[in-house]
Amino acid sequence: PHTAQQALDIIATLYRHEKHIRNKQLDLADSHAYRQQHSEPLVTEFFRWVYQQRQRTDLLPKSPLAKALHYTAERESQLKVFLSNPALPMDTNHLERALRVIPMGRKNYLFCWSELGAEQLGILQSLMVTCRLQGVNPYHYLVDVLQRVALHPAKDVLDLTPRVWKERFADKK
Repeated sequence: PHTAQQALDIIATLYRHEKHIRNKQLDLADSHAYRQQHSEPLVTEFFRWVYQQRQRTDLLPKSPLAKALHYTAERESQLKVFLSNPALPMDTNHLERALRVIPMGRKNYLFCWSELGAEQLGILQSLMVTCRLQGVNPYHYLVDVLQRVALHPAKDVLDLTPRVWKERFADKK
């Protein structure tokens, strides 16, 4: 517990830095500078700490801490991406909250009549979550796309994804 608490303290400090950026509503340039000055040294310290902990001989490979350290070390470059791109959040919690709808409906999937029906429902729910994340009204999106899809060239199917649709077609409905 003491060893894990060390990691949690560093992570909590990183979240405090992100809260400061949100509260001050820093623009991308200032956000990037703030992360470079305050968060990057902490992240470097954190990964140095992960490396040191993995060198311990008393830590069994099957222990939860060893597994967490291994997982973290394997994803070091991915976990550092937020430092170089100020538009990216530090975590994916907002996505996980949005996608929580899918596992919450598991019992409902029993009534999809077939595996194909359940798969189609999953695709539809993912599409609706994507619409919400992009700030697109799912109803307006579906009505417009279902009317367009028959005439839209197959090679330009990317235009019908919620993000691109919002830029190209949302104001023309």
